[in-house]
Amino acid sequence: MSVRFAMLRRLIVPSLLSAFRLSVAAALLVAPLLAFGLSACSSDKDELPYVERSPEKIYDEATKAMEDKNYKQAAKLFDEVERQHPYSQWATKAQLMAAFAHYQDLKYDDAIVALDRYIQLHPGSDQVSYAYYLKGLCYYEQIADVGRDQKITRQALDALNEVVRRFPSTEYARDAKLKIDLTTDHLAGKEMAIGRFYMGQQNYAAAIGRFRTVVDTYQTTSHTAEALHRLVECYLSVGLLSEAQRAAAILGHNFPGSDWYQDSYALLSNAGAPPEDKSPAGDDKAADKTVPPGDTKGGGSFWDSLF
Repeated sequence: MSVRFAMLRRLIVPSLLSAFRLSVAAALLVAPLLAFGLSACSSDKDELPYVERSPEKIYDEATKAMEDKNYKQAAKLFDEVERQHPYSQWATKAQLMAAFAHYQDLKYDDAIVALDRYIQLHPGSDQVSYAYYLKGLCYYEQIADVGRDQKITRQALDALNEVVRRFPSTEYARDAKLKIDLTTDHLAGKEMAIGRFYMGQQNYAAAIGRFRTVVDTYQTTSHTAEALHRLVECYLSVGLLSEAQRAAAILGHNFPGSDWYQDSYALLSNAGAPPEDKSPAGDDKAADKTVPPGDTKGGGSFWDSLF
């Protein structure tokens, strides 16, 4: 049994002494939502043959299927708990376990649908923080390489940020923060890839826009130094010498020992206009106008403060 499943199982196995029933009025309100959710998650052909059993019996069968890594069968059995006993405490727990089974089966879309439904129906649940976190994982584990569309990456970032915003003191938020850093770095990498493509097409204005996005929006990522160097190259290519000097000055101020700064310094020296910050050898003559990434000088954007 995986550690993640074992932790989840400990969290959500219901107490046999605390099974409950909804009131008739509440049942009338919730039943339409349950019926709609079940129809959205599975079709008639996916449902198991109806054999009436206790919720405990069905839940145990589903748990055994999970332990056997038969995740598709487990999801069906957890859904069966709700189908036969929709107002029991077991049904509430089974909803989250069904989502987890879909996640383990790499059926991310099905898992996200189930998690959204759980969050909508049980916003005050003790396990709702896990539901938000698992939804973030569903997006995060689908992140594609930078050569492909990054819609999923942005959805992952939004979902992970939601975990941190809603549940800042939980272990889920701590892990989400680490994944947010990696996700942000990935988005910056996409901008860099597009910028390099535009440079190869000699479309320097478009390339400059992409590299400035990296420095402005993703300035804490590993791509910032290269983005500044590429800006130096682009500005020199279009004859904007002073802008190239300023970009190199920022690069030298923040990444003085990097190869990117050495390359920028060499380019500007060959152009007869070395940057105003400092040489790669370490002579620190930082110009007043240099601004470390993140400093906005009065609330404007990073690049507004520079140029």
